[in-house]
Order: sequence, then C-alpha cells, then structure tokens
Amino acid sequence: MDIRRIAGRRPVAVQDRGTRPGAGAVRRWSWPAVSASVALLTGAAGCGAGEVTPPAPPAQQQRSADRVNGLLGLAPSRQCQVTAKLIPSCGAWWGIAPEVFTETPPHLALKSAERRMDRRADIMHVYHRGKELFPTAAERALTRDMRRPRMLLVNWKPSFEHTWAQIATGAVDRRIDRLARHVKKTYPERFFLTVHHEPEDDVRTGADSGMTAEDYAAMYRHVVMRLREKGVTNVVTVMTYMGAPNWASKPWFETLYPGDDVVDWVALDPYADRRVTDFDSLINKTRPDFPNWPGFYRWMQWRFPGKPIMLAEWGVFERPDDRGYKERFYRSARARIPHYPQIKAVVYFDSPHAPRGDTRFDTTSGAGRAFTELAGDRYFRSTPVGRRVAGPDERQSEPGVAGTEPGVAGTGEPAAPRVGRGPR
Repeated sequence: MDIRRIAGRRPVAVQDRGTRPGAGAVRRWSWPAVSASVALLTGAAGCGAGEVTPPAPPAQQQRSADRVNGLLGLAPSRQCQVTAKLIPSCGAWWGIAPEVFTETPPHLALKSAERRMDRRADIMHVYHRGKELFPTAAERALTRDMRRPRMLLVNWKPSFEHTWAQIATGAVDRRIDRLARHVKKTYPERFFLTVHHEPEDDVRTGADSGMTAEDYAAMYRHVVMRLREKGVTNVVTVMTYMGAPNWASKPWFETLYPGDDVVDWVALDPYADRRVTDFDSLINKTRPDFPNWPGFYRWMQWRFPGKPIMLAEWGVFERPDDRGYKERFYRSARARIPHYPQIKAVVYFDSPHAPRGDTRFDTTSGAGRAFTELAGDRYFRSTPVGRRVAGPDERQSEPGVAGTEPGVAGTGEPAAPRVGRGPR
C-alpha cells in the first residue's frame, strides 16, 4: 500500500538529478530458467504460467524445506533458532499492520487485532516518512512487552520532497544522520527496515527525472550505507516489491535491485483481487497479457535463492457477492504455506479502507474463524520471539533470556538470542 496515503500527504515533484553510485550487475531472467530452478528447490514439476503446483507429500515437502534452509545458511537443529538476520529456522513469523487508515493509535490497534485473531503478533508493521524518528516510544514499548515480545517492521520513505537521485547524492544526509543517532541512543534491538517500499509505480523513465529504476537502487544503497557508516548495525534490511505482473514485466524492473550487500530479505506486497482465487495464485500471480512473467515466488526463488522472502503486506479484499471468499482463502493459505518454505514471514494488512477494498480479516464470522485458525497454526508458532532481540554488539543477561547462540552455519554471524515459548 502507498505510504503517501497512510501518511496523508502527497509528494512534491522535483526534477534535479545528480550522479549516483553504481548498483552492480543486473541478473536477467527467463521463464524456462525460473521454472527449472523452482522445480529443483521445491521438488515439483515446473508449472506454466497460471498452473497450480500439486501438493507435495510430507517427506518431499520436508526435503524442499531442508534445501531452502541450506541455501539460507540455516544449519539442521533439533531446536528452532533465529539468525542474526532474523530468519527463523522453523516455520515463519506471523505479523500484522493493524487497522490501517483509521484513527486508532497503533498500540490500541495492535491490541485490538491481537484480540480479534486470538494471538500476539511476531511482527508489528509501522509506517514512517521524512523527518520522523523511529522507533517511537510507543513502538519501543510494544517490542519490549515482557509478556508479549514482538519485532518491528519499519516502512520508511526518507523524503517526498526530493528525487531518488537527490537522496542518493546526499540531499537528506542530515536527516539520515539524525535518525542514526536516535536509533543508536534508544533502540539496540534488531528490527526490519524497508526503504521506500513498492517503488515500481513511482519510476519515471525520463533521463532527467531523478526517479529511474537505477536512481532507486542508488538511493536505497546510499540510505543503508549511510546508516551503517553512522553506526546503525541492528537494522535488517528488506527490499519490498509490489508483487504485480504488469510492473515486474517492465524492461527496467531488474535494475531496481540495489545489491545483495545492502539487502537482507526480499519482500512482496500481494493482494487478493478478482484475479486471485487462492494462496497459490496470490504469491505467484500471472496474467495472460504478461505471458512471460512466471509469478513472484517462482522468480524470487530463482533470483534470490539465498534470501528469505517476506510477505510484507498481504490482504484479501471483501467480495460483497461472495461472502465466503475470505474464509476459503484463509483456509487455502493455511493448507499451502508449508509448500513455500522460502517465505519466512507473513504480515497481514488489516484495513477497512484499503485503496481497493476492505481487507479486515474478520468481516464475516466464518472469515474470522478461518483467520484465527491460520494465525494459530503451529507453522507460525514454531519459532518464538525472544524477549529482547538484541543487536550484534549487545549481550544479554536477563533472567529467562538466553545469551547469544553459537553462529549459524553458513551465515558467518552469531545467531540472535532464543528463549522458550512465551504466552501467545
């Protein structure tokens, strides 16, 4: 969803363009290559656009999960672990952006959503823009609730007054530095950060627009590198795509990616509109008018085999002519999510006023029950959130909180603290 609407503000067009750092080589894809890669990783036959992968037997499903975990650097273990990049070794995180586009304060919205879905969220998705400092005091309190620990996914658009090219050449460096000081002073815990999510529909291809795909990649790199240079080491970065075939088929699409060294997770924001029938067609949307696009999960598995995938926003629009649609959809999601082991976090967008419809999860009693069952599935309860998810320079000695775990094989980094299952 567009943060400009969430923030209640529209951008100001700026035409100046400066030089930018290179974003690295672009890896091109083709549908046959994507199909072959997905078949290798999932153990399924390569499916054509629009086809649904048949269910895999449990043993094959486990082998697929083990292969994906190996590529993500997750070592086999009897206990569920969390890496320094906040990757859970078992199942996936469960998150929510609660009651968006309402006047409800975030902490009350989260409390309401958790009551409605009968569990606490692992991840709270919040939105910030421009000069705003984050995490706020309220956001810090939510993550430090000793009975209900949570993590933050912060969605930040650094400026609506400057082009990406200007940001890449230092136009808002003072703003970035101020934020870095705030984070270092107030929040040592690890948290997810996505920089200017869903950039596709903001791209302007004119050479002097300052808003080309290359400009976006340079802007993202600059923001992340500047934060690191100023000592912010606890941010887990997320590159968030829209998840729409029409944008993914653009010739400049691949050049949006800012580089493996500044991206820890890749994400998409898919919504169940009239073209979507179930969970499979949500994360692998295809369209007849874009026949060469394989679907986002297929593409991401091929393009980013060593990156965890997040559904940073997902939602199901209300269908007045089909009141049972949401219920069927959530049951589909519960049945199918284990077949997509590279998805390590799902964050629902709960709003009565989303731009294209009502995405509240409990608009009918049947939908509410199905969503609660989905949220409570053991797949989303496998790896508990620790009371404190410390940054890499912090060591913990709180009662009931484990110290840092041994490094997870293949990551070159220590694992984040892990504790026993807390109240849900």
